[in-house]
Amino acid sequence: MSLVFTPAPAVTVPVAGGGTYPVHRIYCVGRNYAEHAIEMGGSGREPPFFFLKPTDAVVAVPAGETGKIDYPSLTKNLHHEIELVVALGVGGRDIRAADAVRHIWGYAVGLDMTRRDLQNDMKKQGRPWCIGKGFEQSAPIGPIVPIASTGELTTGAISLSVNGQVRQNADLKDLIWNVNETIEHLSAAWTLQPGDLIYSGTPAGVAAVVSGDVMEGRVAGLPMLRVAVR
Repeated sequence: MSLVFTPAPAVTVPVAGGGTYPVHRIYCVGRNYAEHAIEMGGSGREPPFFFLKPTDAVVAVPAGETGKIDYPSLTKNLHHEIELVVALGVGGRDIRAADAVRHIWGYAVGLDMTRRDLQNDMKKQGRPWCIGKGFEQSAPIGPIVPIASTGELTTGAISLSVNGQVRQNADLKDLIWNVNETIEHLSAAWTLQPGDLIYSGTPAGVAAVVSGDVMEGRVAGLPMLRVAVR
């Protein structure tokens, strides 16, 4: 049976050292650093919750290059959120935290861009806030580095600067739910697949960016992610 239109090409992310990683789904963890949870009105430590982004949210930025995203429509308050991204290579359901590392293919630096004003409006109305999170170009990501090269990332600095000024600065050990625990919780709700990306949460210090700003995201041991807002 013929297709009624030509489908978009598969979404892929460059791999450090060569090759590309095909993306299946994008899972994001909300409020997974205590100080950020508090700045967003939470209590600090609470059960994990998740939201998804579409694959066209991906803006893959090769090492040493500057990615570009357009300032999105409808918002006047676009926020940056720096995150460690976990790339799965093995899927599964009901994965135990103790076994989760075997499902990890690699890691990358990512940004969860958020239309904060739209998200806040939806929260006030008790409605889903997909419009604040799940838009195109909202998930920039740097090259994926295989876990065989990095080892398991459980500690290390994570930071974001805008125009050279540091705004977010923390350590991966500050995650409320670590990566392995996150995989356990996620896999209880969804059957995870190779190609799934997990944006593991952002530290405190989220704030607005405007057209012309340049963001630089860093996680110790991974290539820096540099993204300009047009």
